[in-house]
Amino acid sequence: MRGQEAGGTESAELVGRERELRLFDERWHGDPESGARRTMFHLHGVAGVGKSSLLRRFAAAARERDALTAVLDESATGVPEALAGICAQFAARGAPLKALERLLETYRQRRYEAEAAVLQPDPGTAAPPEAPGGPQPSPGLVTAAQIGVVGLGTVLPVAGILDPVRLASNAGELRSVLSRRFGRPEDVQLLLDPPGALSPVLVAELTRVAARGRRIALFFDTYERTGPFLDPWLRGLVAEERYGPLPDGTVITTSGQRAPDPAVWADHAGLVTGVPLSPFTEAESRLLLTAKRVVDEDVVRDVLRLSGGLPVLVSMLAENAGRPDGLPDPSATAVERFLRGETDPDRRGAALRGALPRRLNEDILLVATGRDPDGPDADPTDAAGAFPGGGPGGPEPAGDPSAAGLFDWLGRQPFVSHRDGHARYHDVVRDPMLRLQRTRSPRRWRAAHTRLADAFAAWAAEETDGEAPGGPREGLRDIHDSGPEEGLWAVDAWRTARIEETYHRLCARPRTALPAALRDGVLAAGESVTSARRWAGAVADAGADTDDAALRELGAHCLAAVEDESRLAVPLIGVILGRAETDDTTRRRALLVRADDHRGLGHHDEALADYRLAIALGDDSPRTRHELGETYRVGGRYEEALTEYALVLARCPDTIPTIASAAYAHYKLGRHDEALTGFDRAVAARPRYTWALRMRAEVRNALGDGEGALADVTAAHDIAPRVPWVVGARAEQLRRLGRHDEALTHFDRAIELDPDYAWAHGSRAMSHHALGGAARALADLDRALTLDPGYAWALLRRAELHHEQGDAGAALADLDRTLDISPRYVGALLLRAEIHRERGDTDTALADLDRAVATGHAEAASLVRRARLHLDRDDPAGALGDVRRLVALGDTAGARAVLADPALDAIPEARALVHGLTGADGGSGA
Repeated sequence: MRGQEAGGTESAELVGRERELRLFDERWHGDPESGARRTMFHLHGVAGVGKSSLLRRFAAAARERDALTAVLDESATGVPEALAGICAQFAARGAPLKALERLLETYRQRRYEAEAAVLQPDPGTAAPPEAPGGPQPSPGLVTAAQIGVVGLGTVLPVAGILDPVRLASNAGELRSVLSRRFGRPEDVQLLLDPPGALSPVLVAELTRVAARGRRIALFFDTYERTGPFLDPWLRGLVAEERYGPLPDGTVITTSGQRAPDPAVWADHAGLVTGVPLSPFTEAESRLLLTAKRVVDEDVVRDVLRLSGGLPVLVSMLAENAGRPDGLPDPSATAVERFLRGETDPDRRGAALRGALPRRLNEDILLVATGRDPDGPDADPTDAAGAFPGGGPGGPEPAGDPSAAGLFDWLGRQPFVSHRDGHARYHDVVRDPMLRLQRTRSPRRWRAAHTRLADAFAAWAAEETDGEAPGGPREGLRDIHDSGPEEGLWAVDAWRTARIEETYHRLCARPRTALPAALRDGVLAAGESVTSARRWAGAVADAGADTDDAALRELGAHCLAAVEDESRLAVPLIGVILGRAETDDTTRRRALLVRADDHRGLGHHDEALADYRLAIALGDDSPRTRHELGETYRVGGRYEEALTEYALVLARCPDTIPTIASAAYAHYKLGRHDEALTGFDRAVAARPRYTWALRMRAEVRNALGDGEGALADVTAAHDIAPRVPWVVGARAEQLRRLGRHDEALTHFDRAIELDPDYAWAHGSRAMSHHALGGAARALADLDRALTLDPGYAWALLRRAELHHEQGDAGAALADLDRTLDISPRYVGALLLRAEIHRERGDTDTALADLDRAVATGHAEAASLVRRARLHLDRDDPAGALGDVRRLVALGDTAGARAVLADPALDAIPEARALVHGLTGADGGSGA
């Protein structure tokens, strides 16, 4: 990110703008309590008007006053990236923000873990155990926490500002799921809302630095690109003090082509000092020309007329004013006017062809000018031939004709800036240079862009080292058929080269290159919103630079589709699917990417529709069937999931993730023998598959094999003894076996590894309770609920303890909260019904039992309780109705328990039922 001192050819531009500099000085020195000094400045004006130069002068003025400064540009694609840039520049100036640096590293790690957990279960993923009485975490909801999802806040993620409430239809469920996966609420919040988690640490670090007597000044250039992502964050940081008050005297300056966005800043208009920049006045232009030693009045008048007062053009024309043949002929093209004074054909050709790429280094310039990468020769379409006054008939070269010499010369020109290791042309200069080449020789235009595209393709290939890395679904390599490029989109150097290749192919032949470009857009979207945004920017730039209306419109639609990172790539895929140029292969892949994102956002119905449509269009691959099955599974539709898994395994019988997912579905359906068989296969194939070991233990418990379950969680513990959920799983199994002292030792260890592990606190409470430590049990449950207020299982357990201690009011309060979170939680409905019955409120109790029966879960237990309540209410007919349902369910023990009530002795049907049950099983069945 740019943060260098102004210098070189830029130094001559440091004239004029005296009014704006005085305004900055007044605000800097003003009394904070007087209101004279604003916290924020916003420079705005057309391209080339000198915004970046003035921003650098502001930054230089702040540094002269011993302020700590950071200057950021469009490479900051989101809040995390901006904060990383601030950290880097402050550290370079001797004031590292170490706490923020550590949290940024944690964010990057947690984001990677969340993305890697998309296909849970997976042997490499540390998945949390299923909480007792609670649901297994949904991998789709974990996907929604990508902040790059999520970087969004890229990713946006990612960049951008994320609204975590919109990441899933049930934010409480999402937070609860992530709490179980990651344990620490700080990590969950970091994934859900990176700006909200990172910014308080930024404020604290800036306050610490400022306490040493240093003022803080932050500068954000090219804000027309970063504003959509940074504007809401800056409003919260500066105007709303959402993350705490900034240190006194902090100054923030933004610079972009547009005025402050009224939708963001309307309520804080007095806070932002708008600084509109117009082209130089004649006096300011003359001042700059004088600084450049251009004083001849005829030349000055020509510069004033040709430049329109744009500082970049004034400076550039001034650089050419001293040439022997004078200023360019006013009737010549704009580009000829820019460089008429430069007679060296190599330099003229390099300046013209150097405008073709969006970013420039010595290697790219070598290709752009048509030179042989292995030698000095130019190609037959010599770059100078496209430019008036150049070519073989021109003057002899006046400077170093080598690529290095040309690049050094070009880098010193006033229209070239440097950042991120590359040179970039100012748009005001680049645009007419592109127009000149495109219109003067379309053939050379196509050839040059094709040559550049081929070069970027070769450079991208070099980044693979002949081998594509694994993509986000490495566990499914045996059924993954989308090609090696999917994984490469996660490689920054490869991705950068590929996007530049796409740009140049679109510039060369927009119609021909568009289908392949759209395919790349889908793959970029599958990697991250940040990648998709960079791809969309290349399409938009190609549309503008080719003056192709259709391509320009497509680029605008694509950029608009990736502004809101909270929707992931769903809108962008909609744009691509709506294009006639999208071929069938790309269309099928696009549907899969959108389906993945829908599932990540918790939109299971939409995800299912996209997977089915992809299959209908011909993508009946095992991978697609597996993903369809996963979507059914995370949505609780286990029978349908099993149908899809069966199709996968019929074609790829050894796909371990599918075998494990099918086993899990059987377990949830109560088919424990089938589940055990599946998990046995998974563990046999991958003995270190800790999730499969953990879930096999659950199946063994359901089959009554507690010791076998202990062996499984012990094996998992031997594999990963420092993973909190693995240690906690062994502790839980010991608790189930009644070995509470040993269980407490392991729960303590799990909490030592992760003090904010809510599940471990909740389960440890049960061992404390079993050993008579009710107070410790309540303390653990209180801690678990502080860490995870949506932890329904812990609320129910605390309600049970309150009920045991005779505190019905506290128990009912916890049960109400539990059912607000999980309305179909049968255990909570049964306990609340019991408390209402004890208090004599049988109507409310009956309503709760009706709800419990209607869920279909634990139906027999709910029917027994409701039948007894009917008898309490002197309703034997209602009780007999429930007995008949118990008989139909095969629960003869429950039916006989109800029929034993004396209130039914006088009813013939009841006696007949007793006789029938006794005759059917000889009185057994209890």
